[in-house]
Amino acid sequence: MRRYDIARKLRNSASSAFGLLLVVVSVAPAFAADRPNIVVIMADDFGWMDLHCYGNERLDTPNLDRLAEQGMRFTDGYAASPVCTPTRAAMMTGQSPARLAITNHAPGNGENFRLPGSDLQAAEWSTFLPLEHETIAERLHEAGYATGFVGKWHLSHRKGQDENGKFEPRLRPEHQGFDLNIGGCSHGGPPSYFSPYRIPALESGPKGEYLPERLADECISFVSANKDKPFFLSWWNYSVHYPFEAPEDLIEKYKKRIGPGIKNPTYAAMIEGMDRAIGRFLKELDTAGLADNTLVIFTSDNGAWGTDMRPLRGEKGHLWEGGIRVPWIARWPGHVKPGSLSSTPIISTDTYPTILEVAGLEPKPDKLLDGVSIVPVLKQTGDLNRDALFFHYPNYAFHKQNRLGSAIREGHHKLILRYDDDSVELYDLAADIGEKNNMASEQPELANRLRTRLEAWLEQSGAKLPVRITNTNEQQ
Repeated sequence: MRRYDIARKLRNSASSAFGLLLVVVSVAPAFAADRPNIVVIMADDFGWMDLHCYGNERLDTPNLDRLAEQGMRFTDGYAASPVCTPTRAAMMTGQSPARLAITNHAPGNGENFRLPGSDLQAAEWSTFLPLEHETIAERLHEAGYATGFVGKWHLSHRKGQDENGKFEPRLRPEHQGFDLNIGGCSHGGPPSYFSPYRIPALESGPKGEYLPERLADECISFVSANKDKPFFLSWWNYSVHYPFEAPEDLIEKYKKRIGPGIKNPTYAAMIEGMDRAIGRFLKELDTAGLADNTLVIFTSDNGAWGTDMRPLRGEKGHLWEGGIRVPWIARWPGHVKPGSLSSTPIISTDTYPTILEVAGLEPKPDKLLDGVSIVPVLKQTGDLNRDALFFHYPNYAFHKQNRLGSAIREGHHKLILRYDDDSVELYDLAADIGEKNNMASEQPELANRLRTRLEAWLEQSGAKLPVRITNTNEQQ
């Protein structure tokens, strides 16, 4: 029995002996043989326009396009944050980055950071997911699911050292509910996409092996080993995060397609390279007869960086749509109508409660969830009991070009609160998806109401905010 199972079960027990008895009883499999398998595939730094099926006709992504044809494609899907670590934490816990105080990418720009000449200091934030949070993997593990993690974790960048000079390995996926961890560590990006990879928890393969293909192999092996019982697989790709590296044949292909929608041929090649690997995995699900009983979700952790984001404004690190609106696709045969399209706004935080419902599990009464289950939308049986999404990014991205802020989307209106000058931006996304027309001065009552609602949410969430520093001569 794993340490994390015992620790979490004992923490609320009246005594160690009675707590241990609870552990033994609770981990006994309590699942039906037909309980669905669940696969969550997440790309890294993958933008809303980075798929052919989302309108980028210069890209070839036949496998993910086919997944959309077989399931539901969301036009208004969001990442919980414009950077990766907060989104990943939100997916694992069902809680917002603001509530978790995990609001920036790890390791970020250092404590007490502010731009030269600025008196605005970024908010405090945590660089890792503490073990006391009960992850979705732990819930499914308790219910008898085999749990596997493959790819980029980026939730274990803890500062400091223990007596052995190491902290980080204790926070990796195998200590957060996963039976298997391949490649999950503190790395934000791979040192190389070609073997030798130099990634902890991933042995290098033959020289020149391509990382997306290797991770697909690992996912196929996990499914093959656990095909006789329900499984939960989180395949969080390193692609298409920097460094930009891809097979030469694909790079040469996209050199001929540079233009609107393709700014960097290597980046475009990485997209198709990932699509190839995902396609091979999906084919294995079909061959093994598992596809019909498997929910597959595909999404991204934030918007893209360094590529053509049009028609969206902004990119990774920004609260404009280019930083947070991302692809969302879900396939669940027999439950999700093939070729269906939804404009319902959804967010990464919804992953946790959605998976709970799909697996037939109830939320625990003492577990506060900021996300909601999107199963009614997937099955087209009802709407979500929610009319707004919230975002909080009070930190500087790695490129330091963003403005610290928070945002709310209510219906088709979106308001961004800027902390540097206390200003707001108000957009009508239905008429202005590119966020070119700030309507705050034209509709002050709406802007004030949305700001009040956003600030109430920040307070209720216990969100940490930027602070003003009177002495601007010292830089952290």
